Amino acid sequence: MDANNSGKGPVLRLFQVKIKEGHAETLMEKFATTSADVVRHEPGNAGYFFGRGIASDDGYLVFASLWEDLEAVKTRFGDKWQQSFLPEGYEDLIEEHSLRHIDVSSGWVV
Repeated sequence: MDANNSGKGPVLRLFQVKIKEGHAETLMEKFATTSADVVRHEPGNAGYFFGRGIASDDGYLVFASLWEDLEAVKTRFGDKWQQSFLPEGYEDLIEEHSLRHIDVSSGWVV
C-alpha cells in the first residue's frame, strides 16, 4: 500500500478496553447506547460493532466503527481524533484502553 494513499479508503477505528472486574455487562450496555450514539448517523460513518474477548482475552471489550476515510474520522473527533473519546462514566469501568486506526482499503472483504 502506498503511504500517500493511507486513510483515503475505509478506515476502521478500534477502541479496545481492559475492563475493571465485574463491569463487563455495564460497559457492554454503554457500548450499545452511549458509544453507538457517538458515531451513529455521523457523516462518513458506515457502521459500528462491539464485542467481548474470548478465552485469554475475556477481560477485554472492543468497540469498532467504520468510516469512509480518515477525513470523516477527523471531522467527527476533531483535533483529538488520535485520542480515545471517553464519554462520562467510562473511566470508572476501564483499567486501560487503546485506540487504533486501520486503513482497510486493501483488505476489507465481506
